Parts: sequence; C-alpha cells; structure tokens
Amino acid sequence: MQLTPLMFLIVCPFVFLAGIVDAIGGGGGLISLPAYLIAGVPVHMAIATNKLSSTCGTTLATLRFLRAKMVSLRLAAATVIAAMIGSSCGARVSMRVDETVMKYILFAVLPVTAVIVLDRKLFAADGEEDDKLVLNRRVYVISSLAALVVGFYDGFYGPGTGTFLIIALTVFARMPMKLANAQAKVINWTTNVTSLAIFLLNGQVLFLLGLAAAVSNMAGAWIGASLVMTKGSRIVRPSILLVLVLLFLKILGLY
Repeated sequence: MQLTPLMFLIVCPFVFLAGIVDAIGGGGGLISLPAYLIAGVPVHMAIATNKLSSTCGTTLATLRFLRAKMVSLRLAAATVIAAMIGSSCGARVSMRVDETVMKYILFAVLPVTAVIVLDRKLFAADGEEDDKLVLNRRVYVISSLAALVVGFYDGFYGPGTGTFLIIALTVFARMPMKLANAQAKVINWTTNVTSLAIFLLNGQVLFLLGLAAAVSNMAGAWIGASLVMTKGSRIVRPSILLVLVLLFLKILGLY
C-alpha cells in the first residue's frame, strides 16, 4: 500500500492523543486503531500496524514493572503461554475474515468496548489496597484463562485489552490493583508481540507509518503521565467519543 503525507497527518496526531489518554485513564486503543481506519488504511493493515506502535508502549511499561519487582515470574510464565496461544489464534482468525465483514464487526464492537473501558466502577475489587499477591490454584486458573480469552481478542482486534485484563485479574482473581496492572502488562506485551509476528509474516504491517505512530504515542504518554489526574481525565471521554463518531461517519461513507 502506498503511504501519503495525509495519512501521517491524520494518524500521528490521533495516536499522540491516544498516548495521552492511555496514560491518564486507559482506552488509548479506542483512538489509535480508528485513526488508521479514518486515514484510509485497510482493516487488517490497520490492526497490524497498530500492533507495531502499541508494542513499543507495552514494552516500556512492562520493563518498568519488572524493574520494580511487581511481577510474579511464576504466574507470568503460566499466563504468557496462554497469551501466546490465544493471541496467535486470534490473529490467524482475523486474517481469514473478509475485509467487509471486519468493518461490520468493528462497527459493532467499538461502542461496546468503549462503554466497558469507560466504566471505572468495574475496577472495584476486594483487597485493592493490599500489595501482597497470594498465589493459589484459583489465581493461576483465572489468570491463564483471562490471558487465553483476552489474548484471542487482542490478536483479532485489540482496543481495551489492558483494561479487560485488569478487570479479570481484580474482579475474578481478586488481585490488588497495582499488581494486577503489572501482571496485565506482561500478558498484554505477550499478546502484542505474538500477534504482531503473525501479521508480519503475512505482510500486513506498514513500517514507516507504524514507527512514526509509535514515536507519537510515546510522546503523548510522556505528556499524559505529567498531567494532573483530576484535570487530565476530563479529556478522556470526549476524545474517545470524538474519534468513534469520526470512524462511524467514515464507515458509513459520509466523508
């Protein structure tokens, strides 16, 4: 596919905004993936290229948690295997779905994902203030199952993956929020890398656009992290809604 300057002008600012939103309250994928579609990138290439830019972000976040020793390597070993299986299957299924069908799927899934990601009440969990992770059979089973199922979703589509993982680990596995976030990042990094490899093998990644978007995303994340939470959170909901409206208009062929 031939890239145009207009594509960069559309994608990079939106992905920059996605980085800010993700750093403040999560949900950046609801902006970054639609940005590629609004720019005219085919669905499969949009998902694949978005994986390239998002992998850079999850890599930095994962390293941060590993250095802080917030990740249980024993639990990570089990969930990484499940995540690799799920995401590779999801990416392969995505590649087999017709372009037109994928558009209809995105049209249906995007608003549902947005509602879930923006509902912060789902993050309430018992023991949230505790910083100790108790490993038992329940935690291993639920975490591995979440990695498998959400991993499939991430390979197939993507936006909201980190949020879904945190919800599963806090609500069902009863992990403390901070530790759930750390474990979720390891799983999310695995699903990103695995599905990216599948898309790379199928020649779906637009490297120049993806790398430019990655730089924009990391710049946005840097700024987002420095914003005051109470003020910065005000831009999350309207930003996501704006991009979803633009995407729907694009899909409907209204511009």
